[in-house]
Formats: sequence, structure tokens, C-alpha cells
Amino acid sequence: MNKPDLLLTFDFPPIGGGIARWMSEIALRYPPGELVVSTGRLPGDIASDARFPNVVNRVEVPSRRLKTFLGQVRWARRVLALERKTGFRFAWCDNIRPSAYPANALWRRRAVPYGVIVHGGDLSDLRANYRRSRLKRAIARRLLGDAAVVVANSRWTRDQLTQVLGELDLTPPPSRIRVVLLGTDPKRFRPDVDAAPFRRERRLPEGRWIVTVARLEPHKGIDTVIRAIRLLAEDYPDLHYAVAGEGGFRAAAESLARAVGVTDRVHFLSRVPEESLPAVYAMATIYAGLSRQTERAAEGFGISLLEAQAAGKPVVAGRSGGITDAVRDGETGLLVDPTDPEAVATAFRSLLDDPGRARTLGDSGRRAVERTFNWDRVVADLRAIAAESSGHQ
Repeated sequence: MNKPDLLLTFDFPPIGGGIARWMSEIALRYPPGELVVSTGRLPGDIASDARFPNVVNRVEVPSRRLKTFLGQVRWARRVLALERKTGFRFAWCDNIRPSAYPANALWRRRAVPYGVIVHGGDLSDLRANYRRSRLKRAIARRLLGDAAVVVANSRWTRDQLTQVLGELDLTPPPSRIRVVLLGTDPKRFRPDVDAAPFRRERRLPEGRWIVTVARLEPHKGIDTVIRAIRLLAEDYPDLHYAVAGEGGFRAAAESLARAVGVTDRVHFLSRVPEESLPAVYAMATIYAGLSRQTERAAEGFGISLLEAQAAGKPVVAGRSGGITDAVRDGETGLLVDPTDPEAVATAFRSLLDDPGRARTLGDSGRRAVERTFNWDRVVADLRAIAAESSGHQ
């Protein structure tokens, strides 16, 4: 029997978020018996794990503690024990910290090659850490230098990775740096989903909706959309903005909505379960993903942009970070300056006033997901890279 691959992941269901969604799709789409997932404990994990066709092996450590020194030690010991029992062909890491630590121990102790997935913003954090600490620089060199392959989620993230490797005096051959553009599930996110039951449940009014699904963080551009809504409010009395997500920026966003006089137009939808997300996208007349790049944050790709496209929605997105790989300007959506509310409002207006153009963009986005931007293609790419890289010595 061939040895399975290993997925070392910090972000994994039942928690949400883009990385956790990606990792769950790997666990779902690897053929049964060809993958073992290793992660930490979370409330509700037993029920969540039952839906995966591959083994999910939980370290007896709360997931949040896997980033601590003791958590990493226990994780590495568990992984080494699993390898003695099962054997692994290749190990995937969902991020550099903490997942690459046990992977590096596995490589050094058992010669199991590993690949690290990088997402964009994580490289900014890594750079800030190694610039102020010689020890962290040495650790970063080891974790990235020993990797058989490093996979970036966009061409922009690849460029950031190349800069980081240069600063660390690492010059891996091009074959060890790969780009795997992300995907979504076109069977789950579809144009024919009925949003009415969700809207009634949340007591949301009829009308046209701008929708954003994102963590509530300053760089996600929610403030820019709120300012754009203010510019459009007089001409579009039925226009509303729904933000599905949670985070520390909510209070500031609510305060801004009050300050510019659009509190009645802006609706914050907290605690939206995963099963309700298709209905949230179905509400949208336009999907807005206006993330901008800051010193410590950026959108490396943007899975929610693909989910909206799979739902057949036209997208207005920020020309920033890896978003330009997720949205084809003028074909599946419109790219704008994510810091300019007037530019955003103009893009919204062009689609609100021309439903035919909006429909054309949405249909094109749906086709792009069906053909390319789907999880089946993503996992096939990763499996091919693992097979090729498993001979790395």
C-alpha cells in the first residue's frame, strides 16, 4: 500500500475562515486513505471530523496552543509517532507558523519532505519578526530552506515570497516555488439559491444589496463601501449593504455608518453559519471585496470573491494584493482603487444602472469557476506537486 500524505493544519473546521475552508477541501477531496490530517482540538470537532473521508488525528492540545513552544513540541511528537505507525510520503503545512515546525522535525528525523503554503499577509508578519530577531531569522531560514516546495496562492504572493527568500539569503530553484490559484465549490455556491428565507429570518428589507463576506478588519475595505453607499443613497433609495462576518473592526464600522448617515442602509450579519453562506451571496445584486494593502495586512487572493462569482454575481474588488488573480477586470468583475469611495461608487452605479452588464459579468464569473477556479483543480494541482516533490532530498 502506498504511504499517505500528511496535512498539518492550524486552521481547520469547525472554525471558519478562508484557510480553514481550503484545508477542509483538501481533506474532502484527497482520495480516501491517501491523507491524514493533523491538527489541534476544538469545541465540536468530533462531529465536524465525521464528514471527512480521510482520518483527522487531533493532538490533545487546544488548537490555539499549537503556537506555543510546548504545543509545538507535543505536535511534533505526535507527528513522529504517526509516521512510525503509518509512514508518510509527503507533508503539507497550511502556514509557516506553527505548522512548519512539526513538518521540519519530521523532515530532519524521518526524511519526509514537506511543502509550505503561504497566503500573503503571513509573509508580512514573518518579515517583521525576522527583521528584529536573529533567532527568528535563523528559524525562518530553516523552515523555508528545508521545504521541498513553497506554494503561493497568487502571483502577488509569489512575488512577496521571492522578496522574503532573498532577504533570508535563500535562492531555491524556480521548481521549488509554485503558484496554485484557489477555488471554490460550484455545486454549493450557485445562481439558483433562494435568498428569501434567509432574508426573512434576519428581518432584512427588500431591495438591492451590496454584500461583503469577510472578517471585520480595517484592511478589508468595509469603511470604503460604507462611504460609497453614502454617495449613492439619494439616487438609490432601495440600496442596502450587508456585511457577513465578525471581528474587532465592527464598532468602528458602525460608528462610521452613523457618522455619514447610513445606519439604516448598513446591516452587520454576525454569527452566520457556514450552511447559510450560499444564501448570503444569493442576496447580492453586487458583491464588494475592497481589501487594500497595509504594512501588515493584504489580501493574498480572496476566496469570497470566487464564491460570489460561483453564485453568478458581478464583483467590484480592490486592485490590490492577489485579488487581480481572482477577478478578471471587465470580464468577471470590476477592479478599482480600494481606497477611493468615489471610484467604488462609480463602479457600483455602472452595474446598478445596467443590469445586462451586471448579468454578463456574473455569468462569466460562474463559467470561470466551473472551468478553473474550483477545488477539484486546486487539490489535483497539490497532489501533483506532492508526487513530484516527494523525491526531494
